Amino acid sequence: MPFRHTSPAMAALTLLVVSLPAGGPVAGSSPRAEATPLVTDLGADASRDDAGHVAGDAPWVWPTGSRVVGRPWEAPADDYAAGHRGIDVPAQLGTTVAAVDDGTVTFAGQVAGRGVVTIDHGGGLRSTVDSVVPSVATGDTVAQGEALGTVSVGHCPAADPCLHLGARLDDRYVDPTPYLPAAAWPVLLPESAWTG
Repeated sequence: MPFRHTSPAMAALTLLVVSLPAGGPVAGSSPRAEATPLVTDLGADASRDDAGHVAGDAPWVWPTGSRVVGRPWEAPADDYAAGHRGIDVPAQLGTTVAAVDDGTVTFAGQVAGRGVVTIDHGGGLRSTVDSVVPSVATGDTVAQGEALGTVSVGHCPAADPCLHLGARLDDRYVDPTPYLPAAAWPVLLPESAWTG
Protein backbone atom coordinates (compact mmCIF):
# COMPACT_ATOMS: atom_id res chain seq x y z
CA MET A 1 0.00 0.00 0.00
CA PRO A 2 1.43 3.45 -0.85
CA PHE A 3 2.37 5.85 1.98
CA ARG A 4 -0.31 8.41 2.74
CA HIS A 5 0.20 11.64 4.65
CA THR A 6 -1.61 11.60 7.98
CA SER A 7 -2.59 14.78 9.78
CA PRO A 8 -1.47 15.20 13.42
CA ALA A 9 -5.10 14.87 14.53
CA MET A 10 -5.50 11.56 12.67
CA ALA A 11 -2.18 10.32 14.06
CA ALA A 12 -3.38 11.13 17.58
CA LEU A 13 -6.62 9.20 16.99
CA THR A 14 -4.68 6.29 15.53
CA LEU A 15 -2.46 6.13 18.61
CA LEU A 16 -5.44 6.49 20.95
CA VAL A 17 -4.81 5.31 24.48
CA VAL A 18 -8.01 4.79 26.40
CA SER A 19 -6.89 3.48 29.77
CA LEU A 20 -4.22 4.21 32.30
CA PRO A 21 -1.86 1.58 33.69
CA ALA A 22 -1.73 1.08 37.43
CA GLY A 23 0.25 3.76 39.21
CA GLY A 24 1.16 7.29 38.29
CA PRO A 25 1.16 10.37 40.48
CA VAL A 26 -1.42 10.25 43.22
CA ALA A 27 -3.31 13.34 44.29
CA GLY A 28 -2.49 14.45 47.79
CA SER A 29 0.48 16.08 49.35
CA SER A 30 3.42 14.78 51.29
CA PRO A 31 5.30 16.69 53.96
CA ARG A 32 8.35 18.40 52.46
CA ALA A 33 10.65 17.02 55.16
CA GLU A 34 9.78 13.41 54.34
CA ALA A 35 10.23 13.85 50.55
CA THR A 36 7.80 11.00 49.92
CA PRO A 37 7.37 10.35 46.19
CA LEU A 38 3.84 10.76 44.84
CA VAL A 39 4.40 7.93 42.34
CA THR A 40 3.23 4.65 43.84
CA ASP A 41 2.04 1.16 42.86
CA LEU A 42 4.10 0.58 39.74
CA GLY A 43 3.00 -3.03 39.48
CA ALA A 44 4.66 -6.27 40.51
CA ASP A 45 6.76 -6.60 37.35
CA ALA A 46 8.13 -3.05 37.36
CA SER A 47 11.87 -2.89 37.98
CA ARG A 48 13.85 0.23 38.83
CA ASP A 49 17.43 1.17 37.96
CA ASP A 50 19.94 2.55 40.48
CA ALA A 51 18.44 6.05 40.11
CA GLY A 52 14.92 4.74 40.86
CA HIS A 53 13.56 5.10 37.31
CA VAL A 54 11.28 2.41 35.92
CA ALA A 55 13.13 0.30 33.37
CA GLY A 56 11.83 0.65 29.81
CA ASP A 57 9.54 3.57 30.60
CA ALA A 58 9.80 7.16 29.43
CA PRO A 59 12.21 9.03 31.74
CA TRP A 60 9.59 11.42 33.19
CA VAL A 61 6.36 10.90 35.11
CA TRP A 62 3.22 13.00 34.62
CA PRO A 63 3.14 15.99 36.97
CA THR A 64 -0.44 15.27 38.11
CA GLY A 65 -2.64 12.17 38.23
CA SER A 66 -3.98 13.09 34.78
CA ARG A 67 -2.45 11.92 31.52
CA VAL A 68 -4.85 13.96 29.39
CA VAL A 69 -3.38 16.70 27.20
CA GLY A 70 -5.77 19.64 27.05
CA ARG A 71 -3.61 21.58 24.60
CA PRO A 72 -0.58 20.03 22.88
CA TRP A 73 2.83 21.45 21.99
CA GLU A 74 2.75 23.85 19.03
CA ALA A 75 6.24 24.50 17.69
CA PRO A 76 6.96 28.18 16.99
CA ALA A 77 8.42 29.08 13.58
CA ASP A 78 11.36 30.70 15.39
CA ASP A 79 12.40 31.75 18.90
CA TYR A 80 10.14 34.82 18.85
CA ALA A 81 7.13 33.50 16.93
CA ALA A 82 3.76 32.46 18.36
CA GLY A 83 3.35 28.88 19.48
CA HIS A 84 2.59 26.82 22.56
CA ARG A 85 5.90 26.01 24.23
CA GLY A 86 4.67 23.09 26.32
CA ILE A 87 1.52 21.10 27.01
CA ASP A 88 -1.50 21.85 29.18
CA VAL A 89 -2.67 19.11 31.55
CA PRO A 90 -6.21 19.69 32.89
CA ALA A 91 -6.10 19.76 36.71
CA GLN A 92 -8.37 21.08 39.43
CA LEU A 93 -7.14 23.94 41.59
CA GLY A 94 -5.25 22.56 44.58
CA THR A 95 -4.11 19.38 42.80
CA THR A 96 -0.64 18.29 43.93
CA VAL A 97 2.08 18.81 41.31
CA ALA A 98 4.93 16.28 41.17
CA ALA A 99 8.49 16.60 39.89
CA VAL A 100 8.69 14.88 36.51
CA ASP A 101 12.23 13.66 37.28
CA ASP A 102 15.07 14.02 39.78
CA GLY A 103 16.85 17.35 39.77
CA THR A 104 17.62 20.68 41.39
CA VAL A 105 15.10 23.51 41.63
CA THR A 106 16.61 26.48 39.77
CA PHE A 107 13.57 28.74 40.17
CA ALA A 108 10.47 28.76 42.37
CA GLY A 109 8.44 31.94 42.38
CA GLN A 110 6.26 34.33 40.40
CA VAL A 111 6.59 35.14 36.70
CA ALA A 112 4.05 37.66 35.36
CA GLY A 113 1.78 36.93 38.33
CA ARG A 114 1.87 33.13 37.93
CA GLY A 115 3.65 30.60 40.12
CA VAL A 116 6.43 28.75 38.30
CA VAL A 117 8.88 26.01 39.29
CA THR A 118 11.86 25.08 37.08
CA ILE A 119 13.99 21.98 37.67
CA ASP A 120 17.42 21.24 36.16
CA HIS A 121 17.61 17.51 35.41
CA GLY A 122 21.20 17.60 34.13
CA GLY A 123 22.50 17.15 30.58
CA GLY A 124 21.00 20.48 29.54
CA LEU A 125 17.40 19.32 30.22
CA ARG A 126 15.01 21.38 32.33
CA SER A 127 11.31 21.10 33.10
CA THR A 128 9.01 23.94 34.08
CA VAL A 129 5.56 23.79 35.64
CA ASP A 130 3.44 26.93 35.35
CA SER A 131 0.40 27.88 37.44
CA VAL A 132 1.53 26.34 40.71
CA VAL A 133 1.81 27.49 44.33
CA PRO A 134 5.37 26.28 45.06
CA SER A 135 6.19 24.27 48.17
CA VAL A 136 9.87 24.09 47.17
CA ALA A 137 12.58 26.74 46.99
CA THR A 138 15.45 27.53 44.64
CA GLY A 139 18.36 25.21 45.41
CA ASP A 140 16.22 22.31 46.71
CA THR A 141 17.03 18.85 45.40
CA VAL A 142 13.90 16.92 44.42
CA ALA A 143 13.21 13.30 43.54
CA GLN A 144 11.01 12.12 40.70
CA GLY A 145 7.39 12.16 41.92
CA GLU A 146 8.09 14.47 44.87
CA ALA A 147 5.56 17.25 45.55
CA LEU A 148 6.52 20.68 44.15
CA GLY A 149 3.33 22.52 45.12
CA THR A 150 -0.31 22.71 44.04
CA VAL A 151 -2.13 23.86 40.91
CA SER A 152 -3.26 27.50 40.98
CA VAL A 153 -4.87 29.90 38.54
CA GLY A 154 -2.79 31.44 35.79
CA HIS A 155 -2.00 29.77 32.48
CA CYS A 156 -5.54 28.53 31.77
CA PRO A 157 -8.86 30.25 32.57
CA ALA A 158 -9.97 29.86 36.19
CA ALA A 159 -13.15 28.11 34.99
CA ASP A 160 -11.06 25.45 33.20
CA PRO A 161 -7.80 25.20 35.20
CA CYS A 162 -4.70 23.37 34.03
CA LEU A 163 -1.02 22.88 34.69
CA HIS A 164 1.36 23.97 31.94
CA LEU A 165 4.40 21.68 31.53
CA GLY A 166 7.34 22.93 29.52
CA ALA A 167 10.72 21.42 28.62
CA ARG A 168 13.97 23.03 27.55
CA LEU A 169 16.99 21.26 26.13
CA ASP A 170 20.15 23.35 25.90
CA ASP A 171 18.04 26.50 26.48
CA ARG A 172 15.64 25.78 23.59
CA TYR A 173 12.02 24.87 24.20
CA VAL A 174 11.18 21.34 23.09
CA ASP A 175 8.05 19.20 23.12
CA PRO A 176 7.81 17.54 26.58
CA THR A 177 5.56 14.75 25.29
CA PRO A 178 8.36 12.34 24.22
CA TYR A 179 9.75 12.42 27.79
CA LEU A 180 6.41 11.27 29.25
CA PRO A 181 4.60 7.92 29.25
CA ALA A 182 1.82 7.76 26.64
CA ALA A 183 -1.02 10.26 27.05
CA ALA A 184 -4.60 9.15 27.59
CA TRP A 185 -6.50 10.89 24.84
CA PRO A 186 -10.22 11.61 25.28
CA VAL A 187 -12.47 9.02 23.70
CA LEU A 188 -15.13 10.37 21.33
CA LEU A 189 -18.43 8.60 21.86
CA PRO A 190 -21.48 8.65 19.56
CA GLU A 191 -24.12 11.19 20.55
CA SER A 192 -26.49 8.38 21.58
CA ALA A 193 -24.04 7.37 24.34
CA TRP A 194 -24.38 10.66 26.22
CA THR A 195 -27.93 11.78 25.39
CA GLY A 196 -29.51 8.76 27.03
